[in-house]
Amino acid sequence: MSMQNKLKTRGIVMLIGFFILLGAIFTPIFPGKAGKVNGLDFMDNLFNTISKGSSYFIADSLKSSDKYAGQMIDVKIKMDNEQQAINTAKLFQVGGAEATVSGKELAIKGDISLMLKSSLADAEQMYHNNGAPVASKYGFNEKEAIYNWWMAFKAIDKSLTAQENFKEAKAFSSIRSKALEPAYNYYGVASSNYKDNIGLIAAALLFYVVYTVWYGFGLMYLFEGLGLKIGH
Repeated sequence: MSMQNKLKTRGIVMLIGFFILLGAIFTPIFPGKAGKVNGLDFMDNLFNTISKGSSYFIADSLKSSDKYAGQMIDVKIKMDNEQQAINTAKLFQVGGAEATVSGKELAIKGDISLMLKSSLADAEQMYHNNGAPVASKYGFNEKEAIYNWWMAFKAIDKSLTAQENFKEAKAFSSIRSKALEPAYNYYGVASSNYKDNIGLIAAALLFYVVYTVWYGFGLMYLFEGLGLKIGH
């Protein structure tokens, strides 16, 4: 067999192996929370759990909220619709603040620290996938509650910035990004430490590199065997 035929055969074998393995990756044979999943979903779930494990800042946020104890705000914000305004008012009222609804608008008065801590208590429950107490507290869906907190804090941040109360605005912005967003985005996702999965992570990264090179060499051998060469 000539060298050219050997290269062509080698390239074909490598590419066949590549696509067989690719088919296996897209086959639901990997363990998942609700049954078998494909390889992409398996790795996506793994990195989501690791990402969640490194996104917990609620305890630190609670400490930071203490510095705003006794500081009052008086703002007016607008929600997307009247029902959202009514539901959002409940969040603040349960937390001890005054919240008056007028159509889509909310007039909010209260202690900054109490507002922040009330939202953080809900975020803590949601982060640990325990949404039932949140839904029971307000009488509507737990994810809607966290979303409404997020929307309200965004609007409060904007209102306080317009009042040039930048320090207070930053407090609401920080809680929104460090506590409410992870609680909402990772709700239902298990949490894990990357150190507990370091072997699997290293294997996945190594596989990605080898698999990519494998495909590249397979194409190169095939083209060389067909007499095609890349040149200037």
